[in-house]
Amino acid sequence: MAKKILIVEDVEDSRAILVLMLQKYCGYETCEAATGLEAVEKAVAEKPDLIVMDLGLPDISGVEAAITLKANPMTAGIPIVAHTAWHVDQWGDKVRSAGMADYLQKPVSIRVMKEAIEKLLPRLPACSYGC
Repeated sequence: MAKKILIVEDVEDSRAILVLMLQKYCGYETCEAATGLEAVEKAVAEKPDLIVMDLGLPDISGVEAAITLKANPMTAGIPIVAHTAWHVDQWGDKVRSAGMADYLQKPVSIRVMKEAIEKLLPRLPACSYGC
């Protein structure tokens, strides 16, 4: 059974690209959220194996959503990967303090995304698109 990844991204086209990357080319199951609050709700309901979280969300930031998720015993163990255009020099410490496991700056190739995920979930299926 494929591992499930929650994609948290407010830009619909960007979210669709991530879904395509992770489902079609890398073999993961996905679920989606467009806001930080929706991400918290979906994480509790869907119990994903990993979360890919944008930081710039319309209601609460990805950092705030991560803090909320890490404070909840039901979701505290889910690895969270920041996926953002915000520069690591300005946000890296905040991301680490929020309990996020990795930081990927947009744009990210399929290979780089897959490698970051495999560091956190090593027994995932092989990527079929040259990853």
